[in-house]
Amino acid sequence: MSYTRFAIYYLPPKGDLAEFGARWLGWDAATGRPVDQPDLPGIEAITATPRRYGFHGTLKPPFRLAGGRDADALAVATAAMAATCAPARCEGLHLSRLGRFLALTPTGDTTGIARVAAACVADLDAFRAPPGEDELARRRKANLSPRQEALLTRWGYPYVMEEFRFHLTLTDRLPRDDMDRWFAAVEAHLPPLPAPFVLDEVALVGERSDGRFELVQRYALTG
Repeated sequence: MSYTRFAIYYLPPKGDLAEFGARWLGWDAATGRPVDQPDLPGIEAITATPRRYGFHGTLKPPFRLAGGRDADALAVATAAMAATCAPARCEGLHLSRLGRFLALTPTGDTTGIARVAAACVADLDAFRAPPGEDELARRRKANLSPRQEALLTRWGYPYVMEEFRFHLTLTDRLPRDDMDRWFAAVEAHLPPLPAPFVLDEVALVGERSDGRFELVQRYALTG
């Protein structure tokens, strides 16, 4: 299949957490198939944006291939990066409010996760086409700090390197009055969360013509 963009994700391995995420969002990125969501009024609307991407933690944000680069070479480079990158772990995951969004976020020391994300961003940067002016303008509407502006210019995204915060998104931006209700709904459907949380593989994913992302290949971190 031909993809419009690629990214490097953490996709939970097959199991209860992956099944929960796919069902909650209504899309299984690992299989590239829709999944029936829980019978909760409004859930389809509040998961519309994250559904496109699947249940994941971003390590290298979506990018278009640079000229002269192809998907096969990207896969080879991702495998080489993974072979030199050691796994990471932290105490676990928990349900959090990130502003007006809900997500699973790590607890404890996250320096190892940040190290893996930085390797994905830097080691594969030669495959990233520079963002267009429209994309840059859209990013800058977020009132970026000087450092975020510098990261946007260098890496094509403002929330990488020391600005990176690992998270697995569960909702779109929610109305303030609905935050508690949806927090409780997620809690009621969550399986036991991993403790510790181990990031020992990365996933190359591609954006399909319908705008949804799906797994291309997983790579174990063996460095």
